[in-house]
Amino acid sequence: MADVSVVDSVVAKTGAYKYEDGTRYVGEWNSKGQKSGMGHLVLPDGTRYDGAMAAGLCSGLGLMAFPDGAKYEGEFMQGWFHGHGVFWRADGMKFEGEFRGGRVWGLGLVTFNDGSNGFPRNEGYFQDCKMVRRKRCPEVVQRAQKVAYMARAQCQQI
Repeated sequence: MADVSVVDSVVAKTGAYKYEDGTRYVGEWNSKGQKSGMGHLVLPDGTRYDGAMAAGLCSGLGLMAFPDGAKYEGEFMQGWFHGHGVFWRADGMKFEGEFRGGRVWGLGLVTFNDGSNGFPRNEGYFQDCKMVRRKRCPEVVQRAQKVAYMARAQCQQI
């Protein structure tokens, strides 16, 4: 007997659809009619997502750009920022590191729009967007940068 999850992840077709709320999607679909594979999603508020989809949700590597100028490049899981990535606020401040359930959660580094990291340095362990313990974590920052680069490279091929 075939593994149903494998069968459903296979791209059945490529196409475009505009939803009643104004959401638009262009990309790959699975046999259940869910967004699956690579795609481009634009929400009614102007938020854009380019990247991997699974079971109708942003999952895998992707880029998300918000109408206010903020953006995220990195890993997604079930529609959330989840894993390693880089998030830039509209004012230029950025966080490079780990995310869980759409929140800054784990090791990472904050860089302000002037290029500084603050004093003392805003690097360490974050929970729910707040630093709770200072700790050097260059390996995590480098991984976040690499994942963001891989997401950009993947999306240039869409």
